[in-house]
This record gives sequence, C-alpha cells and structure tokens, in this order.
Amino acid sequence: QVQLVESGGGLAQPGGSLRLSCAASGFTFSSYAMNWARQAPGKGLEWVSGIWSDGRGTYYADSVKGRFTISRDNAKNTVYLQMNNLKAEDTAVYYCAKRKEGSTPSPYIYDYDYWGQGTQVTVSS
Repeated sequence: QVQLVESGGGLAQPGGSLRLSCAASGFTFSSYAMNWARQAPGKGLEWVSGIWSDGRGTYYADSVKGRFTISRDNAKNTVYLQMNNLKAEDTAVYYCAKRKEGSTPSPYIYDYDYWGQGTQVTVSS
C-alpha cells in the first residue's frame, strides 16, 4: 500500500531554516509528481510546492517563492522541502502528497490522492 512519511519538522526561529523529508513507498515513485501542502492553525489546506516526476520542473506558491526549494531523489524514493528565511506565517502542519496520475504537479489539492500524516513546523522566537 502507498505510504508517505514526513519528517524534519520542528521549532525554528524567524530567519532560520528547516529541511523536510517525505519517504515514499508502495508505488513507482519516479512516475509521479509530488507536492507539499500545509495547513496553518484555523485555516484550510494550502498548496506550497510541486515537482515533476523526474525533478526537471518545480513550482511554488507566491508565499514561499525564493525561500523554499523542493527537490527529490528518485533512487531513495524521497522528496524534500528546504525552507529558508522562515517566517512566523510559515507555522503549519506540512504534508507531502502523491499526484493521482501524471508526471507534472498541480496546484489543486484534489489532484492528489495519497497524503502523509504531516509534520509540524513552528516558527517563533
């Protein structure tokens, strides 16, 4: 069965960095686009970033562009989210997700069929 397991969350100071990882299993990882989304307290799910199945293309929400970098290692079945210059408004539970079908990412939450359990990121001084 498909499993997505996030790790790497925690507490960071404003301006600090964290690197999230998502280990995937149960499907042909290299065939699917992958996505990160987040949910802040009291808010809905927000798409953050997506990456092509082969890693050639990446996309970002305007709120994180220039600060976050998504990448993947298909040999390790893992997708990453490097988060730099963190802000208080980045505080959220971060989820990775597998595209339902296709090699290109989508900014629409309904285009993803499997989600991890999430990892908490808290940005505070």
